Amino acid sequence: MAKSLVVVESPTKARTLKKLLDRRYDVVASMGHVKDLPRSQLGVDVDNGFAPKYVVPKGKGPVIKELRSAAKKAAGVYLATDPDREGEAISWHLATILNPVNPKIKRIEFHEVTKDAVRRALSAPRDIDQNLVNAQQARRILDRLVGYKLSPLLWRKVRGGLSAGRVQSVAVRLVCEREKEIEAFVPQEYWTITARLTRELEDAPFAARLITKGGDKVSIGTEAEAQALVQELERLPYVVAEVRRKDQQRHPAAPFTTSTLQQEANRKLGYSAARTMVVAQQLYEGLDVGPEGTVGLITYMRTDAVHVAPEAQRQAREYIAEAYGPSYVPHEPRRYTSRRGAEGAHEAIRPTSVRRTPEAVRPYLKTDQYRVYKLIWERFVASQMASAVMDTLAVDIVAGPYGFRATGSRVKFPGFLRVYLEGRDNGEEETPEGWLPELAQGDRLRLLGLDPAQHFTQPPPRYTEATLVRALEDRGIGRPSTYAPIIETIKQRGYVELEDRRLYPTDLGVLVNSLLVAHFPQVMDVEFTAHMEEDLDRVEEGKEDWIRLLRAFYGPFAEVLSRAEKDIEEVDMAPEEIGEACPRCGRPLVKRRGRFGEFIACSGYPECSYTRPVGIGVRCPLDGGEIVERRTRKGRVFYGCANYPACTFTSWDRPLGRACPVCGQMLVAKRARRGATPSVVCSNKACTYKEAPRAREPEHVGAPT
Repeated sequence: MAKSLVVVESPTKARTLKKLLDRRYDVVASMGHVKDLPRSQLGVDVDNGFAPKYVVPKGKGPVIKELRSAAKKAAGVYLATDPDREGEAISWHLATILNPVNPKIKRIEFHEVTKDAVRRALSAPRDIDQNLVNAQQARRILDRLVGYKLSPLLWRKVRGGLSAGRVQSVAVRLVCEREKEIEAFVPQEYWTITARLTRELEDAPFAARLITKGGDKVSIGTEAEAQALVQELERLPYVVAEVRRKDQQRHPAAPFTTSTLQQEANRKLGYSAARTMVVAQQLYEGLDVGPEGTVGLITYMRTDAVHVAPEAQRQAREYIAEAYGPSYVPHEPRRYTSRRGAEGAHEAIRPTSVRRTPEAVRPYLKTDQYRVYKLIWERFVASQMASAVMDTLAVDIVAGPYGFRATGSRVKFPGFLRVYLEGRDNGEEETPEGWLPELAQGDRLRLLGLDPAQHFTQPPPRYTEATLVRALEDRGIGRPSTYAPIIETIKQRGYVELEDRRLYPTDLGVLVNSLLVAHFPQVMDVEFTAHMEEDLDRVEEGKEDWIRLLRAFYGPFAEVLSRAEKDIEEVDMAPEEIGEACPRCGRPLVKRRGRFGEFIACSGYPECSYTRPVGIGVRCPLDGGEIVERRTRKGRVFYGCANYPACTFTSWDRPLGRACPVCGQMLVAKRARRGATPSVVCSNKACTYKEAPRAREPEHVGAPT
């Protein structure tokens, strides 16, 4: 009896399915797309209904031959590609290739690679959803039109090798505009005054912040104002005016979507969006977890929904009651509301079985896999737990016409906090305020001291990968499958750089953004891009014709493109000479930018291929060679001696070329976390010398003279 054929995209997913299905099924992998637009040309007939010209990608011939051979012998074919637009389009292309040899083709869809989920999918096959396919085609063609029309314009006007994209260029615009806000920001000085107080008969001190004068909010602008207030406040009696104590509930966050997983993995693990998605894909497609065999550990990782299947909720509630006690189970299962436009059939990202605890599977997972799985498991379990209850206390204190406030909080019932606490974008760990002594209205207080403190208003922070993903999602730009590729693309193109986990626009990024905003305002408009995403959603729902959508976009775009070709003047972006001659041919050396950042090269390229890393004006402490900036294969900056491999000096922290006043070894600018100001420390780990954080060290610090 002939077997049925199941086709998936990846070999990993195929291996997992082979172990889950019985002998009635064969499983093969298509290795991704089997048809796509050509790389060497536009591949879209704009004069003939935007008809795409699909071709078989290079190297896919043997794969297609194998697929056809397997399909020809099969009783039927089940297309089991991923449950989204991209997966539907792959199934559609597979159907066109396999239909001539076996017309018995059906589409199946499952959101987790487990035996039960796959069996349910096989029992409910369906036809290809053409609306999903058309939404994918529309997006692909829109991106192709913008990319293949705008990029050559940048080559001609700026320099070769540049690229523009319908969504990536808007992401660069967000980074550039944030940088403009930071540059234009003028810090405003302000002061606060904190009183250290205690009850007359007790020694336990607590702090209270000056809030009001005569019922109005206090504003202190200068040190002189602060000192005058301190002198006045030192002479006044302090009395408790009101004590307010109450229970405050704190609710858990929803289980992960693609966006929130990428954000939290960036905050807590320091992972890029791309790295997170690679690991999540492995967890979804299946891993060998010992006696249980190979199984998918999480549900599908490209989703913008927070819905959870009732059965998964039931299992979570049972586990929580057993592991933490009945009081940790809320009276009703928690339900979360997905944002408007989220894919209704999808679930949030969750473990396929809550019984597979992180510690149970840890022996079988790589470090990355374990850390991401633990994050997903904990977030899901916490999302189904009871709220935490905080005991909060606010004390208003009067001193003459002045009002002070002291606050305290402590955990009364931990609830979901037993398992998980959401990260913060500023990188600071959340700490409890602490508690206050027992105070009552009318209590007289003893003033122990007044602490005036100077502050300055802060500019908006630069984007991290986490906050840029959130900004894209909040503005309706991109979809779950696009966030990671967007950020990777703008980094690889040299439009933004990642330093201390913050995204900085490069000079090239600023230039290209300025040109595109000036000449292609519609393409670069955030709201227009968001409306386009909504239109694509309407195509998926069958409420919008994809050809009409393309026509409405392309007509105005082509007109603007024609004007820009005439209006944009060529920009001279000649590489910067560094004032040295090439040691090989004598021509000037210049700074160039490559995939992994800046480097020094001969201006005579390609005739002369001399290159070297960028130096930082500091000599190696081991052999006196020049210290140069290098990058790992993953793009992380480090510093090493230019004489490598003869000299093996390396440092993650930037050498400063100054000697430590205590031990004489080299001082370095310590890497700052989350955009904080770097501090200067001794490179000798046994030495405790450290300078207080100050303004950012200059990029090139010369050795002392």
